[in-house]
Amino acid sequence: MSRICMIGTGYVGLVSGACLADFGHEVWCVDINEQRIADLHAGKMPIYEPGLDRLVAKGVDNDRLFFTTSLAEAMERTDTIFIAVQTPMSDSGEADLTYVVKVAEEIGRLMKKPYVIVTKSTVPVGTSRKVKQAVSAAQPKPIPFDMASNPEFLREGSSIEDFMRPDRVVIGTESENAEKVMREIYRPLYLLETPIVHGSIESAELIKYASNAFLAVKISYINEISQLADRVGADVSLVARAMGLDKRIGPKFLHAGLGFGGSCLPKDTNAIVHIAGEAGGDMSIVRAAIAVNAALPDVAMDKAREMLPDLKGRTVALLGLSFKPNTDDIRDAPARPLVRLLQEAGAELRVHDPVAMDNFRGIHPELMYCDGPYHAIEGTDLTMLLTEWNEYRQLDLPRIAGLMAGRRFLDCRNVYNGEMMAEHDIDYRSFGRPGGGSST
Repeated sequence: MSRICMIGTGYVGLVSGACLADFGHEVWCVDINEQRIADLHAGKMPIYEPGLDRLVAKGVDNDRLFFTTSLAEAMERTDTIFIAVQTPMSDSGEADLTYVVKVAEEIGRLMKKPYVIVTKSTVPVGTSRKVKQAVSAAQPKPIPFDMASNPEFLREGSSIEDFMRPDRVVIGTESENAEKVMREIYRPLYLLETPIVHGSIESAELIKYASNAFLAVKISYINEISQLADRVGADVSLVARAMGLDKRIGPKFLHAGLGFGGSCLPKDTNAIVHIAGEAGGDMSIVRAAIAVNAALPDVAMDKAREMLPDLKGRTVALLGLSFKPNTDDIRDAPARPLVRLLQEAGAELRVHDPVAMDNFRGIHPELMYCDGPYHAIEGTDLTMLLTEWNEYRQLDLPRIAGLMAGRRFLDCRNVYNGEMMAEHDIDYRSFGRPGGGSST
């Protein structure tokens, strides 16, 4: 059993801490937010993630998962420190390391014995070296410690499964001791024959950015193909399926729609462009992917105006506010720019999301938040499906046809097909599929 201090109880820290406790380790999760720690003691989760509440409760009940605001207490009881604080995107596009450096300095001030210090947050190449310098500079007296990099690859909505059954675990170290400690922490995954990719700290730091940037490029590429399909009368669903059958390409991340959002891809793509610039390079493909993604809300607005040329004073329903299903995360969600564009056009908005409405209300209190999808659709001139929640995949089409004042449905995630909508006299549009295409 390893004794682990997890600094940060945000998305990465809380999920990682709960999963490591489930591996059998003793994990102390630390956060300076007193209310968050109090909520966790009371069993209240700060984020929506399926199954997380049960996993946390299990760890607490088994005396393997603990929460505290005292880093000194957590360090006294542990031997390995994971840094999992936020690294938000700055105005210039680079990762803001303010929180990481502050934590490193605090670790140095409190250090009384050797540790392995692990960067878990997504950080630019060279950050672990900066952490090492900050820890050393803050120490009252020199105490040796080891550094490691262990980037996370967690998808919101399926993060527990991603941690428990990962495609790979990436470990970057600078010493045999750090490698030994990290391999012991992930030893429960050896029975699953999980690949352990071990190398230098710099390689581990770059792997995370390189992976996310590639996924972003793939998403933006299929969205460009979707727009081409609209122009030439092809069906992007068929094109994507055929592409995905090629083993060199694969079927994942080939779904046309409103593109990527959330806490990772937008931030990480901008960060790798900045990293390349500082190193004298130019990530032109990634920059193009960012530009394509940023333009997708305007593509949706063009389609909305094709269906309803004058949006002023018209009522529009938005189904889905989170950037993807199974999360309440609205960071860089397509709904945010679309709300602004629709409001600028003079539309009245009725919105619904299964879990993200409280978060969205914090930035848009003026919207009408509805009890369910049918409540949102009632009396509207246009309905736009923005997030492919399961609740929206099997809507009662005769019912929504009767509820809408204008039978117009813009499917921004290609969930439905034109034939089934036409049966109920609904004007239906989607992305890259002539006549609405077929659902996939």
